[in-house]
Amino acid sequence: MSTINVGMMTSGGLAPCLSSSVAHLVAYWAEAKKNGKIAGLTIRMYKDGYKGLLLGDSFVVPEEVWETVGSLHEIGGSPIGNSRVKLTNVKDCEARGFVPEGTSPLEVASQQLLKDGINVIHTIGGDDTNTQAAQLSKYLLEQHNGKVVVVGMPKTVDNDVYPIKQTFGAYTAACHGATFFENVVSESTANPRMLIIHECMGRESGYLTAKTAEVYRERLQKMTFIDGFCATKESRDVHAIWIPEMPIDIVKEGERLKKTMDKCGNVNVFLSEGSGIHDIIAEMEASGSKVPRDAFGHVSLDKINPGAYFSKRLAQLVGAEKTLVQKSGYFARSAASNDFDRDLIGKCAKVGVDAAIQGISGCMGEDEEKEGCPVRPIEFSRIKGGKPFDSNFAWYQTMLKEIGQI
Repeated sequence: MSTINVGMMTSGGLAPCLSSSVAHLVAYWAEAKKNGKIAGLTIRMYKDGYKGLLLGDSFVVPEEVWETVGSLHEIGGSPIGNSRVKLTNVKDCEARGFVPEGTSPLEVASQQLLKDGINVIHTIGGDDTNTQAAQLSKYLLEQHNGKVVVVGMPKTVDNDVYPIKQTFGAYTAACHGATFFENVVSESTANPRMLIIHECMGRESGYLTAKTAEVYRERLQKMTFIDGFCATKESRDVHAIWIPEMPIDIVKEGERLKKTMDKCGNVNVFLSEGSGIHDIIAEMEASGSKVPRDAFGHVSLDKINPGAYFSKRLAQLVGAEKTLVQKSGYFARSAASNDFDRDLIGKCAKVGVDAAIQGISGCMGEDEEKEGCPVRPIEFSRIKGGKPFDSNFAWYQTMLKEIGQI
């Protein structure tokens, strides 16, 4: 038995899992100490992700607080703050004042962990956060004898991390996206021939858009509508689902959806923010416009605005009198975890703490490349983003058939 100093940080965009991840990890570390698996324990939180690690901005959680962290399950966002920082982007870290000029961010981060006496660091974030954790783990191993165990927790509403079956917060985000549209769809009654574009997050994966549509339609089926009134189940249904994994024939879709518009008086489209993005970028570059990107080189989708791009084209094709583009992303991603995600996070946190005590680094998750999808610390070398949504899932194909898209 030994005393373990644990560090935690959340990073990247928000997802409905950050607070619950912190709560579960603190609880299982406290349990490990209580059960005699370790002799002593300190828990340190780094503020604002990798920024806090680089600047040494952190605080230690008092032991008397450990038993109260369960209340974090009830709040959304991050209880310790996030940021988007790429440790291998030296120029960006220098420009933002996180490291002195000519200094390696990986070395600065490593030295801070060693200075704080950290034995285990939990990185709670998406593919970018955990690929950075992989770089940090490799650097620590090669340059500092692997003195710090790195155990990642995979959060992203996109559910697009290899080889993880289900990332934290994705299903909760889908449920809240459905709630968001349950209100927004009523705007279809505010004006004749209304086109509503519900834009969901999803840079390269259509999971969130597809799952949000499924949850919304399941709830819609349970609603009661009165014959003779304008509000009908058909008018409030999802009429099209556009995701990055499937090509969009805007003209063909326009012809199909115009019939819906003529019949229902409105059209509802669920659009993944990454849909058609390559076409939009090509148009921008051809016109000489600068394509905005973040520190990781990702296109800043909120500035590209795919919803507005598609709404203009589709509005003409369906004869819309008014168009409304509504984004559920920030509403959905900032929620607290639901029961499904809390359970998943809890299982991964429990195994993650045990792995850390054994000195095993990795990113926690259900490893879909192993028989039975076991929860385990997945080797960082196997972790990468960009996993597409499988549009051939039976439930998704059935939904497309039901709405007449295929």
